[in-house]
Amino acid sequence: MSGLHNGRDVFEYAVLKVVPRVERGEMINAGVVVYCHAKGFVEARTYLDEARLLALDPTVDVGGVRAALGAVEGICHGGEQAGQAAGDDAGRRFRWLIAPRSTIVQPGPVHTGLTAEPTAEAERLLELLVR
Repeated sequence: MSGLHNGRDVFEYAVLKVVPRVERGEMINAGVVVYCHAKGFVEARTYLDEARLLALDPTVDVGGVRAALGAVEGICHGGEQAGQAAGDDAGRRFRWLIAPRSTIVQPGPVHTGLTAEPTAEAERLLELLVR
């Protein structure tokens, strides 16, 4: 696909949301997962605003949320830190991460775009949607 879009490749991304109390439906954005098939690239960038999270639920396990976000980053990097997904390609790891789940860290819907540099796109989306 490269070259078809003026040197830019199609990418997909999802926002990672922290939902401390599912029954209340409140959430904060805490990261993005970016995938670019043409480059075999998958990466998560996270940022947890603890004050905002604690405003939603003063009893939330902040350490547990940080661990869950760190696990997403580890799965993106692959290798030993990816656990069961260690041998999967970037696309399979992305699809696993964006699958709906009922845990405290949940992926939002998948969106698409074009980018020349997926790493820079991940940082841009983190600044735009999370920080």
